[in-house]
Amino acid sequence: MALAENPPAISVLMPVYNNDRHLRVAVESILNQTFTDFEFIIINDGSTDGSSITLNGLAKEDSRIRLYERPNTGYCRALNEGLGYARGEFIARMDADDIAVPDRFERQIAFLRGHPECVALGGRVLLIDDDDDPIREMCHEQSHEDIDKAHMEGKGGTIIHPAMMARSAAIEAINGYDESFSFAEDLDFFLRLAEYGKVANLPDIVLHYRQHLSSIGYSKSEIQQRSAIDALRAAYERRGLPFPAEYESLTPVKTTESDVHRKWVWWALGDGHVRTARKHARVALLRDPLNLESWRAAVCALRGH
Repeated sequence: MALAENPPAISVLMPVYNNDRHLRVAVESILNQTFTDFEFIIINDGSTDGSSITLNGLAKEDSRIRLYERPNTGYCRALNEGLGYARGEFIARMDADDIAVPDRFERQIAFLRGHPECVALGGRVLLIDDDDDPIREMCHEQSHEDIDKAHMEGKGGTIIHPAMMARSAAIEAINGYDESFSFAEDLDFFLRLAEYGKVANLPDIVLHYRQHLSSIGYSKSEIQQRSAIDALRAAYERRGLPFPAEYESLTPVKTTESDVHRKWVWWALGDGHVRTARKHARVALLRDPLNLESWRAAVCALRGH
């Protein structure tokens, strides 16, 4: 694959595994960015659906796409592989089912160039469901201190991983992603970056962040919670701090499908998205009609608050 002599400002990194339903929209949201000096590194991690056909078609349409396809190795390894291909001064992350707002890169690179002390930058995100309906906004913390404090308290997602742009030099300095923390590699990654430099979030929405039951945060929630505790323990040890006793006793919480839909009901209601709340209240009732919490969520959704 012939590459331009001058490296791009940004290397966009996106692993793909069986995401064909939302893939074209996700890719086009990157290709249509107002800031255009980037390469788009896509790792097709052994998809068995139509993702390969979609990606090859898109790669023929836009030369900025650098597509790599090989057997499945898992998300974290695909990320490190993609870092090895990257040539940009900055690394921007993206997931194959999310939607980047058009000026995301323009805003993020301007901030990073204006704040040399900042090594990683996210932004506010709008959670959407599988039908693109809004659930709620997240990531209101903006300062390094507030973000790192939340991460040290185990509040993953204070920077949303696919909303991130970071300096390549900083990522190289911390040796990329630690594959021993699979499913919580982003929490570990941001904790280590915060020990190297400053992290921040823009006050603007930079990403529509899709929520669905097959995502790692829901399908692998118990494994993710255990891995997050291990990542926190490692961070406290690196920083010479005693590991909080209450973290030692944390046990992973198993959630059901109706639990997740009820959570989305309350989140949507809290942000005034009544139609979204009513939709997920119906699903929660169908999944768990004998649960009083499902009925409570349904009544509140019908009432609109």
